[in-house]
Amino acid sequence: MRELWPALEPVSEQAAPASPQHATRAGTDRERRTASHPPSVTAVIPTLNEAETIAAVIAELQRNIICEVIVADSGSRDNTPLIAQSAGARVVSLTEQGYGRACAAGAGEAAPESAIILFLDGDGADRADLAGRLIAPIEAGTHDFVIASRVRGQREPGSMLWHQVLAGRLAGLVMSVLYGVQYSDMCAFRAIRRDAFARLDMREDTYGWNIEMQMKAARAGLRILELPMPYRRRAGGASKVAGSMHASLRAAWRITLTMLRVAAQGRRCGGHSSRVRSPRHPQG
Repeated sequence: MRELWPALEPVSEQAAPASPQHATRAGTDRERRTASHPPSVTAVIPTLNEAETIAAVIAELQRNIICEVIVADSGSRDNTPLIAQSAGARVVSLTEQGYGRACAAGAGEAAPESAIILFLDGDGADRADLAGRLIAPIEAGTHDFVIASRVRGQREPGSMLWHQVLAGRLAGLVMSVLYGVQYSDMCAFRAIRRDAFARLDMREDTYGWNIEMQMKAARAGLRILELPMPYRRRAGGASKVAGSMHASLRAAWRITLTMLRVAAQGRRCGGHSSRVRSPRHPQG
C-alpha cells in the first residue's frame, strides 16, 4: 500500500505569491506564481432546478479568488439559468440531463487562462465561502487534487443520511485496496489542476462522476489532499439523490457501476505516487 500522509499542520488559506504558466504550454512542469498573477480559478456548478439556492451560492464565492463562475444547467424547469446569469454566472445549457455530463460541459467551457477548476453543488450545502481552503494547496504547488470531506468535518444535523456516510467509507476502503489511498467521502466540493483534470479522461455522465474522478486521480498518481470541511443542509429545493429511496438506489447503482468500470481498467499509476494527506483543519 502506498504511503498515507498522517494528519499534520493545517493548510493556510493565504497562498504565497505566484505566477502561473499556462497549463498546456509545452515543457511546463507546473504553474509558477507571482503576487500580480495568481492562477486563474473557474468555479463549475452543475444545476437542475436550483432556483431557490443558486444566487446565494454564487454570491458566497469569493470573487477575489474565483475569476469565473460557470453554471452548467441540465434543463431546469424553473428559473435557475436566468437567476444564475443575473447573479453573475455564465450559463451553459445542456439538452440532456446528467450530473457528470453537466460537470464536464462546465469544465470544458472554462476560460483558456484558467489553471484550476473548482467543482461544487448548487444547493447551498457546500461552504462556497471556504473554497479558498481547497484552492490554496494547488496554488502553492504542493497538490494537484484537493477534496472536501463532509464525513470528517462538522455537519449540520440532517445534512447527510447514514447511508451516505457509509457509502463514502466503503468507497474509500475499495480505493485503499485498489490504489493504496483512502478517501473518507465522495463530496462534490473539490478543486483540481486543469492540466491534471484533462489527463484523467473523464467519461461518466451520471452521479458516478465524483467517484470516477477520485479513482482516476489515485490511479494517475496525483498528489491528493482531503480536507475536513463543514457541511450544511441544502438551503432549498429537493435533493436529486437523497430525496427519495428510488433516487438513492439509482445513484448508488450508477456509482457502483462506475467503480467496477474504472477498477477493471487496472491499477497502474503514472507520475507521482498517489498520496492522500489529511491534515486537521479549523471547521469554522
